Amino acid sequence: MESTDLRKAGLKVTHPRIRILDVLETSSPRHLTAEDIYRQLLENGDDIGLATVYRVLTQFEAAGLVLKHNFEGGQAVYELDRGQHHDHMVDVDTGKIIEFTSPEIERLQHEIAAKHGYVIEEHALVLYVRAKKKK
Repeated sequence: MESTDLRKAGLKVTHPRIRILDVLETSSPRHLTAEDIYRQLLENGDDIGLATVYRVLTQFEAAGLVLKHNFEGGQAVYELDRGQHHDHMVDVDTGKIIEFTSPEIERLQHEIAAKHGYVIEEHALVLYVRAKKKK
């Protein structure tokens, strides 16, 4: 994403917005809390306050640039909306977030909705998982 994406989303190009967008674009893992973004900005020598990070993330979410997830038992995390649907697994012990796609699961969800007389408008699937114990 670039500054032109900010303009297309109706947002003025500012230093904090560009830097936060850059952190979201280049970081691994792809799911970050506002505090994670703030820490990375500090490490990079950027003088951008935590309140500004929250404000910009709210603006990005409203503009459709980022997705906000509120997984159970954790803080809200943000990721860039790259326009490709995917689901999530959350490791309940470590908090690690794993993205996955499954055409079979997608098909089954649509079949189940249709069986009950519905069409899926939108959905989010989150699996809460724990690593298998080694024997």
